[in-house]
Amino acid sequence: MSNERLRASMAAGGWTCAALGKRAGVDPKSVERWLNLGRTPRRATATLAAEALGEDMFTLWPALRPERTARVVSPELVAFYDQRADVPVSTFTDLFAQAGKQIDILVYAAVFLHEAYPRLNELLRERAADGCTVRIAIGDPESENVQQRGREEQFGHGIETRCSLALMHYRPLRQVPGIEIRTHGTTLYNSLYRADDQLLVNAHVWGVNAYAAPIWHLRRSGAGGTFHTYAQSFDAVWSTATPVPEE
Repeated sequence: MSNERLRASMAAGGWTCAALGKRAGVDPKSVERWLNLGRTPRRATATLAAEALGEDMFTLWPALRPERTARVVSPELVAFYDQRADVPVSTFTDLFAQAGKQIDILVYAAVFLHEAYPRLNELLRERAADGCTVRIAIGDPESENVQQRGREEQFGHGIETRCSLALMHYRPLRQVPGIEIRTHGTTLYNSLYRADDQLLVNAHVWGVNAYAAPIWHLRRSGAGGTFHTYAQSFDAVWSTATPVPEE
């Protein structure tokens, strides 16, 4: 198989086989084999020839491109979604329904859960009644960080309104044993939805609404790891959050 890219490059620069061979330190017959038989020169020779032609060596001889080492995918990664909108709400609710020990929710608002699944409070009550600890941290509408997020996403005061709406949705749970609701004013880098040893992480991207940002589904795999990092992040925010007062 001939190397037409090499032939075109040589023709464009007026290079003969003899001239290119001399520049690369090989005889003209070798250059002819590169052209007509598709042979690949040694890397050092190819480097000299490509420099003379003003071309990228790997473009002329793709076989010289080093093989990419396969990326090791974390055993904790269950699934990756391009955006939250691609994830069925049942993925969230099924996760919560399977929880036996712990449910953690860290968001600014995430009212999509109640809007798409009106039984959410009932589900959380059921899990708490079965001994599951439920912790819900919602964005404080008065927080500067919440308001800044609204400006960044060109959402205006909408995000503050949605935080208040989320709080309204969850308020009926505040007296349920095993369920605690707090508000926080932290910079939210990720929304977290944890159920025991599984976790949905909704990344936040500057200027992009959460529904259009990616989600990764993690499952704890031994001590430490990515799951542990996010779990610690939740605990750190929770420790600074303010319990929702009784009315």
